Amino acid sequence: MYDPLLHHSPGCGEPYPKSYWADSHFSKTNKRSDQNEKTSILNADIDVDVAIVGAGYTGLSCAIHLAQHHGIKAHVLEANQTAWGCSGRNAGFILKSSGRKPYSSMLKEWGKEVMYGIYQEMCQGVETVNTLIAQGIDCQQQETGFIKVAHKPKMMNTLIKQAKLQQQMFNYQVEVLSEQDVRQRYMDDKNAYGAIRYHDGFGLNPLKLALGYQDIALKAGVTIHTSSPVQSWSTSNNKQILHTPKGNVKAKKVVIATNGYTPKGFHPLIEKRSLPVLSQIIVTEPLSDEQIAQCNFITSNVVMDTRALKYYYRKLPDNRILFGGRGAITGEKADDPYYANRLLSVLKTSFPSLSRLKFDYAWSGWICMSLDDIPHIYQDENQQVFYAMGYCGSGVSFSTQAGKRLAEKVAEKPVPQLPLYQTPLPKFPLAPLRRVGQWSYFHYGKVKDSYF
Repeated sequence: MYDPLLHHSPGCGEPYPKSYWADSHFSKTNKRSDQNEKTSILNADIDVDVAIVGAGYTGLSCAIHLAQHHGIKAHVLEANQTAWGCSGRNAGFILKSSGRKPYSSMLKEWGKEVMYGIYQEMCQGVETVNTLIAQGIDCQQQETGFIKVAHKPKMMNTLIKQAKLQQQMFNYQVEVLSEQDVRQRYMDDKNAYGAIRYHDGFGLNPLKLALGYQDIALKAGVTIHTSSPVQSWSTSNNKQILHTPKGNVKAKKVVIATNGYTPKGFHPLIEKRSLPVLSQIIVTEPLSDEQIAQCNFITSNVVMDTRALKYYYRKLPDNRILFGGRGAITGEKADDPYYANRLLSVLKTSFPSLSRLKFDYAWSGWICMSLDDIPHIYQDENQQVFYAMGYCGSGVSFSTQAGKRLAEKVAEKPVPQLPLYQTPLPKFPLAPLRRVGQWSYFHYGKVKDSYF
């Protein structure tokens, strides 16, 4: 599997992975090539105002907002297929999430005003997604609700404190659920010892969402070139030159929207400033009515637990269970069946009545971690190269907001005075050893989740 820390290119024209999302989207025609009919390969030299590298949520959102709000028709370059990366591989959770940095830490480090500003950006992220969906995207939205379960009894105190902080600071509606509430009203998860429930947040088909963004972008006059990887990058006469296999793009401004799929050595502005981490997902065979009744799986809310190495799941519209967690450390090990089988084993500890359940799909994808646990939307000193990266596994909604803010930066419009937008991604110390640190954290998390 492509590994961003080792490989200089994600490939050219690679097909979608065999995932539940791709199969469910293309099932009507059985032609995954239909996607290519809406885009084209760059096969000539072009001169443009704005080039965007990456046709995922970030890049497509930036292109849409540039076209619809700033009158700028960008050209999007994608190495493989639209949403081939994490935008087409994630779990489809739409949440008001701030990455991995808790609001309590933001309050301590930056004060109430900045913390509140970041919270508002996360809220606007969900609103931005909903605004785009309202333009005609059918992405299989499910009922609203996000349940965060305590994986140990003592973790309920932490969740209750979190709920109180958000209620006091943001007037956020959060419901505290007892163990009995969770198991009787939502799902009989034997690893759930209570929970807090947010009344917003929901699940959807993430690939359908991204391809819906593509349709909006194309209607707005955006040009999207798939199977057109940027193989090298140079500067000439104050312009950025992007070299692809069959044509070069000369651009006044370039947006890097590749996040966890950014190739090794892609651009000095982002070098050594992120850590790509594999997330693994399985989707089970459909549950029968009897199986659903046995585990009382009533809800379609999205669910996440309190482990350091979190697990997350949801019931899909056809009564399958999507279950996810950490994957391999390297791309070389990504397809090792151990990781999918481990997820299935954990799923069965939550729902012992499903002991004979099998999975039909298993895939993985790279998420992008930042050193300081928050995303950053930034640019070079010449205001020619821009990026948005470091969503820390919470990017489905915020990447869309990041694309909107990127468009404002490119169009030279003001953005909120927040660390997200005013500071660059910090460099990782001892960057060549990032994976050693990741391995150490995984082992620490395993011990912490088991014994503390």
